[in-house]
Amino acid sequence: MAKTPTTAAKEVTIDDLSSQIALLKNDIASLTETLGEYGKAKSKEMRDNARTAANDFADTGRLKAMEAQKQAEEFLQAQPGTALGIAAGIGFLVGLVTARR
Repeated sequence: MAKTPTTAAKEVTIDDLSSQIALLKNDIASLTETLGEYGKAKSKEMRDNARTAANDFADTGRLKAMEAQKQAEEFLQAQPGTALGIAAGIGFLVGLVTARR
């Protein structure tokens, strides 16, 4: 059987396969490197977002604590007798709870 031009073009040599495999290895290495860089960038972005959210929560918490302190001070100035009674009651309850242990 004689080789026709179409069957000769379809024949692949070992050297052709080796060069294609080497090219594929290089592509995979490049893809792996790109994925690694993408992962590092996303990791940094997520870390920065978490830090920003934590700072926002801390600031909100500080503001709420200052508001509560201000309200407590206003209550103490407006009704010192009631505040003293509440403090004595809380102290008595804490003493009961700790004395049982």
